[in-house]
Amino acid sequence: MKRKNIIIGAILIVVLAGASLFYLFYPGGTGGQVLATVNGEKITVDHFNKEIAKVKEPNRGIIKENPGKFLETMIMRTLILQEAKKQGLLPAREKEGPEGFVSEEAVIKEFLEKRFSSVPQVSRKEVESFYEIYKDRMEGRPLEQVAPMIEQIIRQGKQQEQLEQFIGDLRKSASVEINQDGLQKIAAKPPDSNTEEDFSKALKSGRPVLVDFGSNSCIPCRQMRPILQEVKKEHSEKAEVLVIDVYKYQNLAREHKIRMIPTLTFFDSNGKEVHRHQGFMSKKAIMEQLKKMGVS
Repeated sequence: MKRKNIIIGAILIVVLAGASLFYLFYPGGTGGQVLATVNGEKITVDHFNKEIAKVKEPNRGIIKENPGKFLETMIMRTLILQEAKKQGLLPAREKEGPEGFVSEEAVIKEFLEKRFSSVPQVSRKEVESFYEIYKDRMEGRPLEQVAPMIEQIIRQGKQQEQLEQFIGDLRKSASVEINQDGLQKIAAKPPDSNTEEDFSKALKSGRPVLVDFGSNSCIPCRQMRPILQEVKKEHSEKAEVLVIDVYKYQNLAREHKIRMIPTLTFFDSNGKEVHRHQGFMSKKAIMEQLKKMGVS
């Protein structure tokens, strides 16, 4: 039973969280333009915006720029709740509060536990095959020692596949209409980033250069944007501060051997790289590095 609950819990996280529990859903529109209709049930712009308002920055900004993914998660939740209603589980949502969010989680959890009550079997051959493939990651531990862990991983993978198949079948058989024009109208413009030409000019400017190789969809990158804007504003006459989207300029990213984002790369006044930092970097740390390069 404990093993089954672990698997159901993992599935529930995927269904409820989508993107780290950011994509919440409260059934029933509040009026306004319809963004989607799911088997006759409407998701409106007002409803959509209400859910986005619950999300903290920088995730809210990322969602606003690509609202289609948010909408798909709302559609998925709607389909699961509609299936739960068919099995008589939906009325339970009335029991735990006027907004129903907590009880919706309970409804979905109960529904999935029933739907996936049969725990997938894992053969010895599957365990041995997995062990051979990932043996170098087992830190020298023998098969018998890690077999229970491997079996659990394989079992969770199988149940995840079952879930994805189930969701896919629900989506395929459902009547879903999406207002693409409406989605485009509510989509926010992504933050501006620099071009390859900007990068080339900055390296020839005769001033120290700080380049953030990142992406608009990267949360640590977005968390750094206000910091970089402050540094740029405060030292506009002493240093160049740029943001390069690695997905737009993949050749540039490869040329500078960017392995993860964000990667902050510091160039001296001659255009030579003198320091790089992978991951989030505080303003204090940035300024300390720039100070070493003569920027004060």
